[in-house]
Amino acid sequence: MRFTLSEDQQEIKRTAKDLLAARSGVATLRQHAEAGTYDDALCKELGELGWPGIAVSEEHGGQGLGLVELCVLVEELGYACAAVPFLGSALAALALEQADETEWLPRLASGGARGAFGAAGTLIPDAAGADVVVVIDREGHGTLVEGSAVEVVDAIDSTRRYGRVQDAQGEPLGDVCAALGRALVAVSAELVGVSQRTLDMSIEYVKDRKQFGVPVGTFQAVQHKAAQMLLDTEGGRSATYFAAWTADAEPERLAVAAASAKAWTSDRARDTTASAIQLHGGIGFTWEADVHWFYKRAQLDAAFLGGGAEHRARISQLVAAERAGATG
Repeated sequence: MRFTLSEDQQEIKRTAKDLLAARSGVATLRQHAEAGTYDDALCKELGELGWPGIAVSEEHGGQGLGLVELCVLVEELGYACAAVPFLGSALAALALEQADETEWLPRLASGGARGAFGAAGTLIPDAAGADVVVVIDREGHGTLVEGSAVEVVDAIDSTRRYGRVQDAQGEPLGDVCAALGRALVAVSAELVGVSQRTLDMSIEYVKDRKQFGVPVGTFQAVQHKAAQMLLDTEGGRSATYFAAWTADAEPERLAVAAASAKAWTSDRARDTTASAIQLHGGIGFTWEADVHWFYKRAQLDAAFLGGGAEHRARISQLVAAERAGATG
């Protein structure tokens, strides 16, 4: 496997970072979060660029690239905490492609429709206002539900529109376990982006903020906390991109790799964003500080599709089953 992004993948990352820095700064984020709206202009631009379908095959209207490329985009969207319903549509498209659904998939891939993906009865990001929602059950079977079935929910993360589907009545899609694994990896990538952004914000703050005439970043306790944030972020990035690589190269390893990535990032992103608030001192707890948008995004992403404890238990089950099969 590759331990770094290819030149093409690095170019995708640079393009995404530059675009989002220009179009989705914190001022824009705050404007849409406080108004409870998505950035429709940015949504349209991302659709025209083909981002929602980057991991969808060309025959279904996508770009035919892989999960690594999707994770590159999702990480940068997490870094920007962009107010766009990209994640929901991308995850729904993964499930619809596995189910070989051809009506909605091309529309999601082109950005012409909005989708969402999640479990029944739980908070589903981007579900409010979605045209369709792929609802999964505990056995990994999916159901395609119309957006009218979504119950809108006000959540602490106001950068997104959340919803809940209590009764998944719709078109059966069959087994979408592979898409669920890919979805876990994509959410992990967003958590990595959120963590990286709060680390960068914190480093900039502690270099400028002075106490007793010196920057607080020179204090050993501050340095230790920042170092732990870096360790947690890089650990999540390694686990996430390894899992993304398995999805495209060795799919039989995806289940364990995806659970490992989500277990790590769910726990560590919550810790990292909480540490960022602490490193911002008294201002970090205020509404005017920008760091709280990322903290809230991390809290809901961490719980989405299962938290750390759930996925650690899942890893134990998968490994035990694999060993039993090897010795049986």
